[in-house]
Amino acid sequence: MANIKSAKKRVLVSEKRAARNKAIRSKVKTAIKKVDAAIAANDKEAAGVALRAAISEIGKATSKGIYHKNNSSRKISRLSRAVNRMA
Repeated sequence: MANIKSAKKRVLVSEKRAARNKAIRSKVKTAIKKVDAAIAANDKEAAGVALRAAISEIGKATSKGIYHKNNSSRKISRLSRAVNRMA
């Protein structure tokens, strides 16, 4: 454990931010799984709704600095392509 006051604070702050980042990543993964489940069930309408929700979650995570913009663009592109292939 750190002895210096500022080092102790950094430990607390980094734990807090790590928990926040983990929660946001988890939300994104859940949204992506919902899109994949709708695709597997061959439900075009549900997949579209889930895709819009997933894009929103990915965008929020990107704006908060959890994902790089290219990473989020790649995720959105792959999901959109998968949903569009259902037709």
